[in-house]
Amino acid sequence: MAFNKTEYINILTYILSNCYDKPHVGKTVISTTMYFIDFNYYEVYGESLTDEEYVKSKKGIQPKHFNKITDELVERKRIYFRKEPYYHTTLHKYYLTHLPDIHFTKKKEKMISTTVKRLITKNATSILKYASRDPPFQMADYNEAIDYNNVYLRYPRYSIRKKFINL
Repeated sequence: MAFNKTEYINILTYILSNCYDKPHVGKTVISTTMYFIDFNYYEVYGESLTDEEYVKSKKGIQPKHFNKITDELVERKRIYFRKEPYYHTTLHKYYLTHLPDIHFTKKKEKMISTTVKRLITKNATSILKYASRDPPFQMADYNEAIDYNNVYLRYPRYSIRKKFINL
């Protein structure tokens, strides 16, 4: 599996373009949503969109390339980053500097948009609680990569295969 940087940037940009008006969406929600996009796609089609490596940590799901990619996009002025207060915490917020011109295949678009719509309403606490019960996350040890193949062991609540086919 080779990391697909272009697809990763496209998906990240898509998420940002769909959550600009959501004050609760920061790094945790974005990176966890990316995890679910990749793992849901893997469950349905047997391959990852980005081949990103997601690591289980005490703080949740840590995508291996997230910081590097976002730093690069900030440097290239495609996004900007700012820390913002949110209730009793500080969110790491990312904003697009211009509207994206992204084109996905139909099946990719359907998976990405379905997953984003389903998860983008959650705040960091609720999305981490939800992710912590996903079998691939549960089966990984801390500081270990989460195995894509464990999506086939998902509970019906997490499995998107049957739901997605019926969309």
